[in-house]
Amino acid sequence: MHDLDRPHPDATDSTAGAASSPAWSRERLAELGVTTDLMTAARILGIGRTTAYTLARTGTFPVPAVRVGRSYRIAVAPLVELLGLDKEPHA
Repeated sequence: MHDLDRPHPDATDSTAGAASSPAWSRERLAELGVTTDLMTAARILGIGRTTAYTLARTGTFPVPAVRVGRSYRIAVAPLVELLGLDKEPHA
C-alpha cells in the first residue's frame, strides 16, 4: 500500500467531530465566547462545509455571518436562540 492510499492519523476532516461530539448545550455554546468561526457554527447546525460557505456568501446562513477579512464570524447568541437554548428550563 502506498503512503498516499493510507489514511493519516493527523488528517483533519471538518465533519469528523460532528457525529461523535456530545450535544451542544447552552453551557458548551457559552464556552465558545462571543463569536465562533463559520465551520463550528455549521457543525452545530449540521451543515456541511461547501453549503455553509455558499449560504454565508449569499447571506442565507441560518444566523448572521459577518465577513472579517477572508473568513466569516458567527455570533454565538443567535445560535443559542435558533437552537431554543435561550429559554429557561421549566421547573
